[in-house]
Amino acid sequence: MLNRLFEDSAEYSPHSLYLGQHMRFEKQIENVSILKNSINGFKASPDALIVEEPLEILLQASNDLNSIKICTTMRTPGHDQELALGFLFCEGILNSIDHVMSIQEVNRNQVLVKLNKAVQNKKHLNRHFHSTSSCGVCGIESIDHLYNILPPQTTNKKISIKHNIITRLKNELEHNASIFSQTGGNHTAALIDLKGKLVSFKEDVGRHNALDKLIGECLQNELVPLSDHILLLSGRISFELIQKSLMTGIQVVTAIGAPTNLAVKLAREFDLTLIGFLKDQSYNVYHGEENITT
Repeated sequence: MLNRLFEDSAEYSPHSLYLGQHMRFEKQIENVSILKNSINGFKASPDALIVEEPLEILLQASNDLNSIKICTTMRTPGHDQELALGFLFCEGILNSIDHVMSIQEVNRNQVLVKLNKAVQNKKHLNRHFHSTSSCGVCGIESIDHLYNILPPQTTNKKISIKHNIITRLKNELEHNASIFSQTGGNHTAALIDLKGKLVSFKEDVGRHNALDKLIGECLQNELVPLSDHILLLSGRISFELIQKSLMTGIQVVTAIGAPTNLAVKLAREFDLTLIGFLKDQSYNVYHGEENITT
């Protein structure tokens, strides 16, 4: 059903691929004709829209013959394998890339992740994940679950973030956001090392999807934990984005937008440096000001 809804958007061939390979139907921008209003009235004009399509994440454990639908998320096609890996890792279902036997892009809107181990917490899999592009996981049983899957709280080594690197982050984001520059309709997540070098950059119609894609890529490249990195986000900082950051060991989260009260609470509870309203020469520090050096 999902595939029939989007057959006209791009060509695809439904066959299976293994970890690290992608199917060739990543249409992320759709060109349309619109009417643009100005002082002279309406005029036909071309426009670019970011593509939004559903993705089903399926899970199959080594001791099961059938797969389980874990999540349906509205995402921008592309890097779907990384999205699935990042989501499963941040939900505590996947602990390491070593537990993945293969990833198959069954068709253009389904990814099947096969594990080489049994699923430990099957009750957790019955939470009926549903994720839209505007929020994270909706209909979650309770926020307590997010606390339960976080790694044990430990005393992180103190890191030092240079003020001049923080003020350069906004330009880094704007320079690399190619889809946003064309559509203005998506979110970005970037990983920066403490010297200011870009490590990974992902765009998606959903802020949580962009971060899952980034985390999934880091899992594939065996970079997790990410304690010596800065996370840069384009939009607001919500609770689930802090939770995903903590799952990977990230200690510094920065964003162009504002944090929510729950995001600040979680950052302070786990001693995560949190910076919002990032501009060229200014920013707000919600926690961790002692880690910023001038």
